[in-house]
Amino acid sequence: MTATATPDSESEIRTLLSFLAGQRRHVLGILDGLDEDALRRPVLPSGWSCLGLVQHLALDVERFWFRAVVAGDKDVIEALDDIDDAWQVGPDVPGADVLDRYRTEADLADTVITAAAADTPLAWWPQHLFGEPHLHTVRDVLLHVITETACHAGHLDAARELIDGRRWMVLT
Repeated sequence: MTATATPDSESEIRTLLSFLAGQRRHVLGILDGLDEDALRRPVLPSGWSCLGLVQHLALDVERFWFRAVVAGDKDVIEALDDIDDAWQVGPDVPGADVLDRYRTEADLADTVITAAAADTPLAWWPQHLFGEPHLHTVRDVLLHVITETACHAGHLDAARELIDGRRWMVLT
């Protein structure tokens, strides 16, 4: 999983990472101030909660795409089968633990991202889930995760507004 990092590649990675960091801040910021009950309350017919969505982002997005797909971490790949549904948070799991797990997975992802050049090929591809690869480089995965995180930040915006009327308007 190595490609030679050039100054242009390092600059590109830093730029993409700054956009991802902004979306991560949005995810956590829109939830700021919600109590445990509100974090667990499903407000849409599909039944997911804000906490479930954050756990999905931690496990199915940050951990999966960066530590498994980009880095090829065999322990992470083997552990993927141990998760039945990341969207479901057990009643005994404190909300703070889920939010901390998201922060931790983001930090671990950043370590993977900053160690690679934008054109670095992926170390592992989950063909059993997605068929032939449609993402090929660290750049591709970063763009995919930025998009997915932004989409879910929007979902959290809607959920928060339904919970207590709070809105988050961010331009960056």
